[in-house]
Amino acid sequence: MEVSFSKEIESLRLKRGDTFHGEGILAITKALLQSGVAYIGGYQGAPVSHLLDVMVQARPYLDELGVHVEACANEASAAAMLGASIHYPLRGAVTWKSIVGTNVASDALSNLSSPGVKGGALIVVGEDYGEGASVIQERTHAFALKSTMCLLDPRPHLPQMVRMVEHGFRLSEASNMPAILELRIRACHVRGSFEAGDNLPPPVSTRQLMADPAPFDYMRLAHPPVTFRHEKLKAEERIPAARRYIAENGLNELMPGRHADLGIIVQGGLHNALVRALQQLGLADTFGQCDIPLLVLNVTYPLVPEQIADFCIGKRGVLVVEEGQPEYIEQEIATHLRRRDIQTRLHGKDLLPMGGEYGVEALAQGLVQFAASYLPGPATEQARRWLAANRERREAAAALLARPLPARPPSFCVGCPERPVFSALKLAQQQMGPVHVAADIGCHAFGTFEPFSMGHSILGYGMSLASRAGVSPMMQRRTLAIMGDGGFWHNGLLTGVQSALFNGDDAVLLIFKNGYTSATGTQEIISTPEEDAKFASSDKSRSIVHTNQTIESTLQGLGVKWMRTVHTYEVDAMRRTLVEAFTSDFDGLKVIVAEGECQLERQRRIKPWIASLLKKGQRVVRVKYGVDEDVCNGDHACIRLSGCPTLTLKDNPDPLKVDPVATVVDGCVGCGLCGANAHAATLCPSFYRAEVVQNPRWHERLLHAVRGAFVRVLQPA
Repeated sequence: MEVSFSKEIESLRLKRGDTFHGEGILAITKALLQSGVAYIGGYQGAPVSHLLDVMVQARPYLDELGVHVEACANEASAAAMLGASIHYPLRGAVTWKSIVGTNVASDALSNLSSPGVKGGALIVVGEDYGEGASVIQERTHAFALKSTMCLLDPRPHLPQMVRMVEHGFRLSEASNMPAILELRIRACHVRGSFEAGDNLPPPVSTRQLMADPAPFDYMRLAHPPVTFRHEKLKAEERIPAARRYIAENGLNELMPGRHADLGIIVQGGLHNALVRALQQLGLADTFGQCDIPLLVLNVTYPLVPEQIADFCIGKRGVLVVEEGQPEYIEQEIATHLRRRDIQTRLHGKDLLPMGGEYGVEALAQGLVQFAASYLPGPATEQARRWLAANRERREAAAALLARPLPARPPSFCVGCPERPVFSALKLAQQQMGPVHVAADIGCHAFGTFEPFSMGHSILGYGMSLASRAGVSPMMQRRTLAIMGDGGFWHNGLLTGVQSALFNGDDAVLLIFKNGYTSATGTQEIISTPEEDAKFASSDKSRSIVHTNQTIESTLQGLGVKWMRTVHTYEVDAMRRTLVEAFTSDFDGLKVIVAEGECQLERQRRIKPWIASLLKKGQRVVRVKYGVDEDVCNGDHACIRLSGCPTLTLKDNPDPLKVDPVATVVDGCVGCGLCGANAHAATLCPSFYRAEVVQNPRWHERLLHAVRGAFVRVLQPA
């Protein structure tokens, strides 16, 4: 992991009386230590990646406290860590991105929730939901309901977020239920301050070891027949205990307003957006004081029926602001009111969008309808005008364009070692025909966009090889599965490779070996090269991942008989290897390891190194590629085959030619893909390679001067 969190780590040492300043996810991290957490685990992934990354880099300090930290292979192994809290008074916290991570962890979570926990168990998930999300559109709420876990959704205000972490552990211990703390991306990165507390060394820790294990207790196992008893305990003891704790400690916030005959019940995480939307109607001020009473649900499961009833009784109408579908909270509130024969009119998804993220404008549209029914007046009309003006601005902006802007799909980073493999695959399919491509989660998923447009399915991290199992027997040609080294270790090794070998499947697996879990922030994995290899190779190869052969050794040990390792930038060699894999007489799993270090990590490593050389006055050579404008024929096949962001078009300098020519713009990192593609596809020889020499030696300066003088002599006057 090359990104440093040294400044963030220092803020974890703040003591009582100090003031913490920073963003939400770091405040959560500090709150864990203030709560006496004993162990922390998780799987990297936005938008809560900083929590685990900071903890991993803060290990020396956490060792002082006796806190154990573990970077887990996947979310399932992280969730299984919480098994320590079943028997022992250990507070544990794990983290991942939801909903995909919670899907992976669901088996362990179900078996954790059945016997319940003794020590507080807190699961911090990034609720990656909405139009800007990077995952499928589902909600963590369903898992809390299914497995009977407390669900916390704190108001995005740092003191409140820290308070909910501390109470989350206590709530878990009081109810014996694991607790989920969900954080939307705005909550993760909201900035603010709070009065810090002392970090609490856990009473049982790596420095205060237990002498003996807990006595055997079959009731603490998630195993029939005791699971039947567990199910009754959930309803008879755990949920009532959780509701008592929520009510007694005021975890949900009641905010009064002058329109006491109306009310809004809102998920805690949506509070800030709701207040901003209310401001558009003149129903809230800049300090967050609202004219309509609010019940802010910092705990969205379980709800406290008495609290809901007390808030709703006597009101003309109540609006439930719940993001996503189905409307779990609204349905439960309606049930509680109906059972008590409370006739307050309940609104929610009838006024607000059923799905999608609730931004200020989406909330304002629903609030306008709510206010029009109960508070008609000039404020409502003003909000309608504001919404109409927003629509008019969009329409005016669209009208200014003579034609729609061209689509600009996401793409690989400049110099990404995975781009040339897709170029080679494109060339290989021209030779042997199209193939079914099972894609996967990771940077290589950008291959599903233009100019490659490859990938028939994405069914989960590391699941590509498993997902083609039903297709392979039905195809005349072999199928191709693609996964990265992160996906290989996360799930692909067992669900894909082991299954394919066991069943004798005849398929092709392409593993991108770039040395990191790159898509989630270039975290290190078991196949990441050692530090010595990284810095020893800084001035040599474009790739240093060949120094770690863990993937190849694992595949060989598992029984893979056909395996090739090819450098990703060698496009022609990669094309030949792909064709060989699809046409080989070998009947069985064929694995191609595409080896090329993540360009981001390479740049992070070599830029400081190059800067230090320049500072010392030493010679540095930088490679640049360009296009000879006189040779370029303007068919742009190089761009269609590469997709590199630094390879684009410019006007043809020849006045007799109309077609624009290709050009390499600033930002080129000298990976050489454009030239390799031109060679592999026998394109026009318009690409040239140039070396930019900084701090040249004396004889290089002399040779340059002689060459320059000779060129000037040859030039016409």
